Amino acid sequence: MTVQRPQAWAKPRPFALLKTGSVTAGKHVIVLRFVLLNVLALALVAAVWERGWLNGMIATDVYHLVKLNCVIFAVGLALCGHRIMQVSDDLNRPGKYFASAVEALKLRSALRLGAVRHVAHTIVLVGLIGTIIGFIIALSGVNAQAATDPHAIAPMISTLLLGMAIALYKTLVGSVLNVWLMANYRILEGGVVQTIINTVEHGAGVKS
Repeated sequence: MTVQRPQAWAKPRPFALLKTGSVTAGKHVIVLRFVLLNVLALALVAAVWERGWLNGMIATDVYHLVKLNCVIFAVGLALCGHRIMQVSDDLNRPGKYFASAVEALKLRSALRLGAVRHVAHTIVLVGLIGTIIGFIIALSGVNAQAATDPHAIAPMISTLLLGMAIALYKTLVGSVLNVWLMANYRILEGGVVQTIINTVEHGAGVKS
């Protein structure tokens, strides 16, 4: 005769419950991080705008490099958001790529990361180009032969200050936008790594 063990004696499975709970609680968590990060960043930009700290930067953007950098950043941020949505979908379905090789999944993930990283690097390069242009403008107004002429000193100083302002503002904008986009990139990168880990663990669990 088979004796059935009472339900109270059943061995608890805390790890199974924890796993189920974590999947439910962690659903779309990288999307939430992405939204929170950019809401906070936009609020900071709005506060800086409200105080008028961006007026000088806008006034000296004679070559529209700041606008170009902002457009590139917007494209990179939209691309990063799209990739995060894709990774979030993969993260919540760890068996989606189980039929594929893990190496193929790594290549797919590398393509998702590479485009955003390239945009972030482009922002830095555009800022560097703006810095060089600013220094060129600053130095182009300096004339050593006219240094003794009181009427020529004021235009030289004005051109020098304009060039320095262009150089510094372009460097600042490029650096800030790069840091902002790279913060989003780290969220995407973390989601991609977790997707690969979940896929490998899911495959090991199925095989066992």
